[in-house]
Amino acid sequence: MNFCEINLGETHIRLTTDLSNHSLEEFILNIRFDLKKYINQNNDFLISLQPVSDDDDDLPLIVKTMLDSSKIADVGPMACVAGSISELSLNYLINNKSSYSIVENGGDIALVNDKKVLCGIYSNNKVLENNLAFVIKPRRKILGICTSSGRIGHSISFGESDSVTVLADSPSVADGLATNIANEVKGDTSEDSIYNALNFAEEFREFFNGLLIVCDDNVATMGKLPKIIETNKFQVKL
Repeated sequence: MNFCEINLGETHIRLTTDLSNHSLEEFILNIRFDLKKYINQNNDFLISLQPVSDDDDDLPLIVKTMLDSSKIADVGPMACVAGSISELSLNYLINNKSSYSIVENGGDIALVNDKKVLCGIYSNNKVLENNLAFVIKPRRKILGICTSSGRIGHSISFGESDSVTVLADSPSVADGLATNIANEVKGDTSEDSIYNALNFAEEFREFFNGLLIVCDDNVATMGKLPKIIETNKFQVKL
């Protein structure tokens, strides 16, 4: 396997792939150029916290992906940016004959794996700590694993969760849903917060495979999640 990091502006990729020559950095540079050009001409796309519309039939792929996913997740387009870049990057690698690639972009993961993968669950929670992982069985289809938090990272969140992790067939949609569901983790107690978020998540149940919410000393799940096992404690450079 080959590992590399790609840092371009706000995009910070950790890549593991079975490809030795892939030119992914150039691909990401191009889609970032398309995105920045579109944003310069459409400021609402950048600042809106709600879905926006554009009926242009010739939109850049990155823009169309973000618009479509934001409508499904009921968030602003930029809430889907990291997952969209991960998803398009993985599609690029698959089109270049990869059968094992993990693209992690600021905690938002797109992967395809012909071997078992352990995916760490990072919540920094005082009870669970950072020593749990999903066991991802070999699969041919893309999987998105995206996390939002009210306490970790730089992204906007209006909730109080340690972490909300969404697994979906589309990493772009998973990113938007993680943001939206995490916004609803709020209440008088952590138990109330999780209950409120789970009720809210029911509205989007058809668009994700599984959901894991961690808030203080409470944990909740919805849908179908991979097996969770205990691993060595790990740290993530944010």
